[in-house]
Amino acid sequence: MTKKMKRQLRNIIFGAIVFMIGMILPRIVAVGNNGELFIFLAAYLIVGSDIVKRAVKNIPTGQLFDENFLMSIATIGAFLVGEYPEGVAVMLFYQIGELFQSYAVERSRKSITELMDIYPEYANLKKGDTIEQIDPDEAEVGDIIVIKSGEKVPLDCKVIKGTTTLDTKALTGESLPREIEVGDSLISGCININGVVEAEVIKEFGESTVSKILDLVENASSKKAEAENFITKFARYYTPIVVICAIALAIIPSLIVGGWETWIYRALSFLVISCPCALVISIPLSFFGGLGGASKTGVLVKGSNYLEALANAEIAVFDKTGTLTKGTFQVKEVKSRGKYSDEELIQFAAYAESYSNHPIADALKNAYGKEINYDDILNAEEIAGHGVKVEIDGKTIYAGNGKLMKKLGINAGEEDFGGTLVHIAVDMEYAGYIVIADEIKEDAKLAIDALKHAGVKEIVMLTGDRKKVGEAVAKELGIDTVYTELLPADKVEKVEELFRKKSQKGKLIFVGDGINDAPVLARADIGIAMGGLGSDAAIEAADIVILTDEPSKIAKAMQISKKTLRIVKQNIVFAIGVKVLVLILAAIGSATMWAAVFADVGVSVIAIINAMRALKAGKGAVTL
Repeated sequence: MTKKMKRQLRNIIFGAIVFMIGMILPRIVAVGNNGELFIFLAAYLIVGSDIVKRAVKNIPTGQLFDENFLMSIATIGAFLVGEYPEGVAVMLFYQIGELFQSYAVERSRKSITELMDIYPEYANLKKGDTIEQIDPDEAEVGDIIVIKSGEKVPLDCKVIKGTTTLDTKALTGESLPREIEVGDSLISGCININGVVEAEVIKEFGESTVSKILDLVENASSKKAEAENFITKFARYYTPIVVICAIALAIIPSLIVGGWETWIYRALSFLVISCPCALVISIPLSFFGGLGGASKTGVLVKGSNYLEALANAEIAVFDKTGTLTKGTFQVKEVKSRGKYSDEELIQFAAYAESYSNHPIADALKNAYGKEINYDDILNAEEIAGHGVKVEIDGKTIYAGNGKLMKKLGINAGEEDFGGTLVHIAVDMEYAGYIVIADEIKEDAKLAIDALKHAGVKEIVMLTGDRKKVGEAVAKELGIDTVYTELLPADKVEKVEELFRKKSQKGKLIFVGDGINDAPVLARADIGIAMGGLGSDAAIEAADIVILTDEPSKIAKAMQISKKTLRIVKQNIVFAIGVKVLVLILAAIGSATMWAAVFADVGVSVIAIINAMRALKAGKGAVTL
């Protein structure tokens, strides 16, 4: 609890004790009406003086019709008509509701601001043989910093010396540490678990991942959902109307039938009931909890408006490379033809591509898995647009595409695969082929299945890859529609076409890696950046950032969105329904001020408890 909350709790306890004395003492000894008034007034001042002070302070600023004003008028009026216990009870239970609200908001805020723990307090700048502790924003690109065991990584940097294990849980929600060695990039905000490393700063602090994420989190609550805006407007008009109705209820019937005390009492009960606390508090709290629940799973939502819109997603559009696939190539199949084995075919390909840094060459060398003896390679020659030619142990090796085989007059067949084909020929004789393909992410299939289960009507994949490659990935993952061989501008055109297929309330989401998909991310109803950790473009262009490389987190975000909206709707229906019912009962004299207390404080507490369930929306695995 904060100091303010502790003081509030102390006042509630003392006020409740005095209130109980006022309820019990007159039954034991005769204290008289003045004695009773004195005891209950003392209890009222203990629990209600802050509320009355705020009401008076708000009058000059124009904030006349707020809950402080309603509570003050209603409880003071109860004292004026001689209903001392009820006047104290209303203020006492209202304060209990306020305390509960403060605690709930603090819990929700804490769930989001836990991310603030990633803020680095200092950086260890290395100058020659000395180390100087500086503020992270003082470091410049190219500086060398030292990160010791247990310290936060202060800036985005690249390791130049040492190895360690990195805890990324605060950013990604993942508990499994990452092994880091020389050449690896470090993301600011992560924690160095063991080992000392030296790293070169690659971004200034203002441009670092931790700075951008903190800015995103701090501004998330400023973009309100439609439900929040509705409640704000509702309260603005609702409160003055019920005050006018209460005044009318106190004056008009008493002029007609008399009994002004009775009608004033009903009007005061009407005021207590009418306080819109349950709606004004619980709806933003529900979205706040949803944002917090999402952040705990490594999903950063830039505003509750995007969280709300996600529940209505009808069409999900995916980029392929870096989103559904890892963007790294690996050997999928080796098929020898003739006298050479599969192992020899891989060896020939690895030696032929040994001087290349192309991803395909890396995949071939990784598949070979042995050290290459460069002394055995003679007369290496690149054939532009076709492949390479080398001599190994007296053999002439050709490795390349189908065009190379045609150029050499070698029959390689007409087979086509969902991947890149590397043909191998030895001494002008066809030896076989190797299929290399981008590796699909482990949970990509789960992500597609979960989105379909969540109600997404159509899942589309856009890629610049060849038709055969794109179709193979789409078939394996169960994607409905795939468009291939697209340029970035073509992707925007396809998204425009897909917009015409969704309903008026339906939303189109686009999921990309945030690097070259910024135009489409911006055009979609909801742009989601995958693997946004360390990607400037992702954090800038997207509405939702998935801080890990797990596409299944998109389905998790949808589950959080739907649960949050269910909670919001439950609170709206419950709060308005109970209030309308009790308002009618109060107007006809069938509801006392005790019922009014329940209609205000009781409904608020129940709505707040329900809203706090949104904090747990991110728990558990993705469900199908």
